[in-house]
Amino acid sequence: MSQLNIEGDFQDISAPQLEFIKKVVEENGFKDSKVTIKNFGEVGDNYGASVKRVTVEGENGNLSMIAKLAPTTEFLRARANTQITFGNEHLMYTKFLPKLVELQKKEEIPEEELFKFPKCYGSNPEAPNEVILLEDLKCKDYTMQNRMKSLSDECVTDILKSLAVLHSFSYVLKHKEPDTYNYFKDNLKDFMAAFTDAPNFDMNNFEVLENFVIEILEDPEHKNIMKNKLCKIPEAAAKMAKLENDSRYAVILHGDAWTNNIMFKFEGETLKSSMLIDYQLSKNASPAYDLLYLLFNCTDYETRHKNFYNWLDYYHSQLDKSLSNFGLKANYVYPRDQLDADLMRYGKMMFGWCVVLCSILTAKPEEAAKFKESMESEVPVEPTTDAADFFHADTTIRLRDRVTGIIKSFIDYGLFV
Repeated sequence: MSQLNIEGDFQDISAPQLEFIKKVVEENGFKDSKVTIKNFGEVGDNYGASVKRVTVEGENGNLSMIAKLAPTTEFLRARANTQITFGNEHLMYTKFLPKLVELQKKEEIPEEELFKFPKCYGSNPEAPNEVILLEDLKCKDYTMQNRMKSLSDECVTDILKSLAVLHSFSYVLKHKEPDTYNYFKDNLKDFMAAFTDAPNFDMNNFEVLENFVIEILEDPEHKNIMKNKLCKIPEAAAKMAKLENDSRYAVILHGDAWTNNIMFKFEGETLKSSMLIDYQLSKNASPAYDLLYLLFNCTDYETRHKNFYNWLDYYHSQLDKSLSNFGLKANYVYPRDQLDADLMRYGKMMFGWCVVLCSILTAKPEEAAKFKESMESEVPVEPTTDAADFFHADTTIRLRDRVTGIIKSFIDYGLFV
């Protein structure tokens, strides 16, 4: 009888989750092997899931996987909307993304042009013990960039190409297999919209952050712009979700394209490849959502100022290029003027989201640990809580500067309409 020797940081993994990991390891040909489980990343890198690196050492080789593990306690699951996030990611990795590549291969698209995503070794969607086991991209020399710094024009451009291909697939399905598209649309749930009905969602977190940002901003006009922007996010998201449900322009999005969810491969200083990871927030919405999310959460004011309109042009050209492989044209399925209109339509909601992300992007690990502790606490946050208790002085300056840059960009591009 085969026996796996498991060691490391697995004490917080439930018995069913650990059994699933064992099963996948054995299915990949590792019977009598050593399995080492280690915590992955710093606090602030991952929210809503426990992430581990699973390293398997066998007689005939090694295997390294990244395990995403759902919280099993009822309160944490409700607070993080776990059933939605893991359900979304299970569907994306096991059905949607493989279907995309299958259709690309049918059109004989070259191997190097196929949409890239981490291999999924196994996914258990059964609540409350969800597990997703993914390829460890570090083994292919992919790295994560510093979330506190702006991505370069080169990096942003490469991800825009990936988003264009991802979005194009929805238009292809709508024309070739509409029932298949509707299946994905109906089964991917909007994470933020769901919070409007979540009994354990604490809106005070948004109110506390909003008050703090208003306090640290220097320009009176910017302070006024910030008022009532964060508390309305869930309501606005729910409204948008209903509007997009039957939209001919809506697509299945990545939904969470910020720096920690993008991996890059370099040779020296040259970017060779990039790959989107983490599809927990995927949903049906306008492509503008992904674009605003990427361009405002991954870049600074100066980089946007130089490249913003070129990025939009490039995205639309790559959308057209991908669609042309399937006999479709971007000007027909998603005209450029519709993209511009959608950017305006999503502006206010996405501004609030970007400010929320700023508090994560600028936080040091020890500050992120405080956020996580607050998010996971059953004691509600009081509206009078001083957010300054969570931030060091230098982080406060970074947060102020980052939010100021976003406000200036939104004004420059008329996105507060």
